[in-house]
Amino acid sequence: MADFLKVVDLTLSGLDAPTVRLWVERGDEGEVVASTGYEISADREHALIRSVAVDPSLRSAGRGGDLARFAFERAAEEGACTAWLFSRRSGPFWRGLGCVPADRYELANVLGETCQVRLFKETGQLDREVAWSRPLT
Repeated sequence: MADFLKVVDLTLSGLDAPTVRLWVERGDEGEVVASTGYEISADREHALIRSVAVDPSLRSAGRGGDLARFAFERAAEEGACTAWLFSRRSGPFWRGLGCVPADRYELANVLGETCQVRLFKETGQLDREVAWSRPLT
């Protein structure tokens, strides 16, 4: 999983944390070709969508949207009311899924205990990120 996320340039922080839920799709040879997941907040009201990725050779077939919707649905089943995420490169993709630009510091406030937010705060990356959100209900 980590090798795949490196190739698609996504954050590896906290992949083994108990608050992180991850799913992978494997190719014919057992290799990871797609992934999705989220990190749930302590109050279970918010989900940080993360690790939504499709192997570059398999993109443009709708898989990414299906994976994101899967993460939205699973997070809602856990009680989350709002999905949040960071994305500097894929704004049109996330807009197409009902996300709107959000305040990165608000995201960091409601999801401050998550691995990814902690990493972004510690490294100063939070100040460079673009946040998105959408209701789950």
